[in-house]
Amino acid sequence: MPRYAPNKMPTAIKRQYFELIRTGLSGAAAAERVGVSLSCGSLWFIDAGRVSFVETPISPRYLNQDDRIEIADGLARGEPVKAIAARIGKSYQSVYREIARNRKPDGRYQPWYAHNQAYLRRRRPKPRLFVIDAALREAVADRLRRRWSPPQISRWLRRRYRRRQAWHVCAETIYEAVYRGLILPSDSANLRTGRTYRHRRGRGRSREGALKQSTNMKSIRQRPASVATRRQVGHWEGDLIVGAGQRSAIATLVERKTRLTVLVRLPSGHNARSVGDALIDAFTQFPPPLRRSLTWDQGNEMFHHARIEHATGLKIYFADPHSPWQRGTNENTNGLLRQYLPKGTDLDLWTNCQLDRIAAELNDRPRLCLNDSSPNQMMRRWQRQSTT
Repeated sequence: MPRYAPNKMPTAIKRQYFELIRTGLSGAAAAERVGVSLSCGSLWFIDAGRVSFVETPISPRYLNQDDRIEIADGLARGEPVKAIAARIGKSYQSVYREIARNRKPDGRYQPWYAHNQAYLRRRRPKPRLFVIDAALREAVADRLRRRWSPPQISRWLRRRYRRRQAWHVCAETIYEAVYRGLILPSDSANLRTGRTYRHRRGRGRSREGALKQSTNMKSIRQRPASVATRRQVGHWEGDLIVGAGQRSAIATLVERKTRLTVLVRLPSGHNARSVGDALIDAFTQFPPPLRRSLTWDQGNEMFHHARIEHATGLKIYFADPHSPWQRGTNENTNGLLRQYLPKGTDLDLWTNCQLDRIAAELNDRPRLCLNDSSPNQMMRRWQRQSTT
């Protein structure tokens, strides 16, 4: 008969006991096999909660049973969590989360109890939300048809249905459901990225057509610091979206404070004179307070910038070469516009009315950077304030 209390037995004996239980042995047989009393084994079993599953290999990035035993032993010895994490090869944040998530109700960390809790949490016997809730599925599908992004839909659900907690799904849940075809058929038109599955992100951009002519262009470093604060309406960022074979293009303009988007058709091509004429026509339709500055990249299409400044009153500044982040608002908008104006298409096929509809739809979307207001709402707010 063992002479040690249950909590004094070596960890190796406990581990062997639970491994025997998982193979199907009864508690009495497992206790006899490892050399402990039936009552000792029963106390271990009760403390662990349940051990009714068979251990199956999982990804090494997850904690396994041995890791949890090492955590429990380290805590019993009073070791710092960072030391325990370094010994098992995990981040200390992961170990902190493990202890907080899987400890017993009395605050103790019991490794077999923790392992069982993790196993039960990993099982997903319940059906997916978008399968069982047709109303939620249709609400999300309607916004996807209107070309809203999953993050915008997620925030809208929380605002619109504050008391319906089950509908407060995160953007990743919506993405997964779209990729699985649970909301709409898995098609490239359902997401603005055109993707039907997850893949690694990353892209680069090179600008070989930098401005080679010697001009008196003003660098972005000469731009007033107040422009960067976005406190004043009337400062714009611009660029070209180029079509198939570099033969067609559309000028995109984005106001920095309100994120208002304006699309300018270039029916005569995207040479410097055509771009200059089109920008003059577009900006002269705005009131003077909306014509403060324009930031562009160093492209040959802006060779007539002095003429544009003289005709519109704008101050035009040029970003550094290969520095698209200096015009981040415009770069982001161009990415959104590619859902409407795909790469490799002839952009001359779009009419002014079609471009106006695209811009209107984009300007009616809620934006996270605007506290979920839309650019149109921001512009109307500015107009009311400017008239008072």
